[in-house]
Amino acid sequence: MGNTSCMFCTCVEQGNIGVVERFGRFEKLAEPGLHIFNPFAGQYLAGILSTRISSLDVRIETKTKDNVFVQLLCSIQYRVVKAHADDAFYELQNPDEQIRAYVFDVVRALVPRMNLDDLFEQKGEVAKAVLEELGKVIGDYGYSIEHILMVDIIPDPAVRTAMNEINAAQRLQLASVYKGEAEKVLQVKRAEAEAESKYLGGVGVARQRQAITDGLRENILDFSHKVEGTSAKEVMDLIMITQYFDTIKDLGNSSKNTTVFIPHGPGHVRDIGEQIRNGLMEASTAQINVE
Repeated sequence: MGNTSCMFCTCVEQGNIGVVERFGRFEKLAEPGLHIFNPFAGQYLAGILSTRISSLDVRIETKTKDNVFVQLLCSIQYRVVKAHADDAFYELQNPDEQIRAYVFDVVRALVPRMNLDDLFEQKGEVAKAVLEELGKVIGDYGYSIEHILMVDIIPDPAVRTAMNEINAAQRLQLASVYKGEAEKVLQVKRAEAEAESKYLGGVGVARQRQAITDGLRENILDFSHKVEGTSAKEVMDLIMITQYFDTIKDLGNSSKNTTVFIPHGPGHVRDIGEQIRNGLMEASTAQINVE
């Protein structure tokens, strides 16, 4: 609903304030409500101002310290101060244009002293500086600056593309570092696993050989006790012949082996046994000498 008025009375709505004149001279402010005027005494309502908060968007183009052209979008929220509504009514003819001019002046004096990265990081400081400077000036004209928001900072499109490429390159570099560290850890773990596997394999082979040795010793002693007149050497020769034929059988059953030429015959078997015994005796002698 609008403010209703006639020649003798006027109703000022809530959120507004009226300016009353007498013979063209300011007389008083009219609070919300019904007011009676005497037109014969030259009294009348000159105008009505809204005391609600108004918003003004200002787009400013300026240059930073590192020679980058940017556009800043500021949102200024202001209102008329009730106690000084007469100043707002008489002093400023176009408050939006005046506020826009002051914002341009403050921003273009402050931003050229900052680099682009600093501007993004300190846009709140820019808004605070604009609020302080603008509040000092506009306050004298009956207006109050409630808030100033630095809504957006828009660099030149070429600069934005370059910034995105720099950011992408930095992220790729960081990803390469992480990937290298991961591969390093993987190789270390693989080497540790291989070393552990070899160690366990060696332990298994040692235990296998120990078991074979214990089994051969038990077989020789058992055979010597059960068959009278046999010596340990004869039993060892018999076991060696048995192992020799088992080895030939395994070679023949394995499909992955290529052709293998080995000497065969009773004499060759005896030679193999002598070679093994000589090797064991030499190893025992060397161990005794070391001790």
